[in-house]
Amino acid sequence: MRLFCVLLLLATAGSAFAQVSNAAATPAKPIEIKVVVIAMFEQGADTGDAPGEYQYWVEREHLDTVLGFPQGYHDLRLNAQTGVLGLLTGVGTARAASSVMALGLDPRFDLTHAYFLVAGIGGMDPAAGSLASAVWNDWVVDGDIGYEIDAREIPHATEAERKLWTTGYVPLRKSVPYEQPLDLGETPVYQLNPALVEWAFQTTKDVALPESPELKALRMEFAGDMAHRPPMVMKGAKLSASTFWHGELMNTWAENWVKYATAGRGTYAICGMEDTGTLQSLTWLARAGRVDIGRVLVLRTASNYDVPKIGVSAAESIAQTKLGHYTAFVPSLETAYRVGHVVVDSIVANWSVDRERIPGRAK
Repeated sequence: MRLFCVLLLLATAGSAFAQVSNAAATPAKPIEIKVVVIAMFEQGADTGDAPGEYQYWVEREHLDTVLGFPQGYHDLRLNAQTGVLGLLTGVGTARAASSVMALGLDPRFDLTHAYFLVAGIGGMDPAAGSLASAVWNDWVVDGDIGYEIDAREIPHATEAERKLWTTGYVPLRKSVPYEQPLDLGETPVYQLNPALVEWAFQTTKDVALPESPELKALRMEFAGDMAHRPPMVMKGAKLSASTFWHGELMNTWAENWVKYATAGRGTYAICGMEDTGTLQSLTWLARAGRVDIGRVLVLRTASNYDVPKIGVSAAESIAQTKLGHYTAFVPSLETAYRVGHVVVDSIVANWSVDRERIPGRAK
């Protein structure tokens, strides 16, 4: 009896191993992928419960085929008819970079003509736009790499020091904030393909976005004319940092840091976490001939503002800012799909052209 149980256990384990192996098996010919949709987090299951960034894409783009992906954060999901592949990276720069690199090196897929759409939520600068708005990122700037001293130790004894030390954040290999010249070798800065970004913006700028009396009332609790406007589709720069920062002073730093890092060419609009990791991996994969870096889009939608409501302190505000309880959490998820899927569906529908020629390029 004991021998029978051992044999049964081995047979069961072998069957389970075969299922995993088959799920990750390399096909005779790699699957050509048209669009990779990249989301960063999901609250529970991929379908049927409270949504995160991934769920609307899985359900509405019919990403029904599950492919094992043990080298990454989460199993992949594919629509075999449309060639749209879903990747869930996990939260944070390290997870995003690792998952994207693992996908790029996966022999099951041909990604050489694939477009990549990062679709996630973020914290909006109220001077740039409003809750549930969509931002096509023209620049993505790293906000992690640098020196930092505690704000309570910032030099402030003289007028000159107070003018110079507006933040405790100092570029790597520099001595004071915003010291020139900028060293791009130390501060990762990514400019997305301007023609493709403009095409995505023009294609989606009139998409109807979520709006309600409740959302309008929420907007009025924040300062600024732009913050009070209905949701909109726009272009703007994104600050990518793994620390969830918050408050008026940090917002001013973000605005100034993006101007510094882009030599005045980018205007800060929204913040989030993972995208410098994603773009770093895609950049190196492009160098290896695995992907085309000119086919990458980053779409971030405003789930909250990066500053408190009028009359609320930064500490009080961040205590209320939890995943699933952001000011416009569900509307921002809806915006990401409504805007993003227009681009995805257009590429799929026009694949005979877009496979060879990136939209927005002169014919």
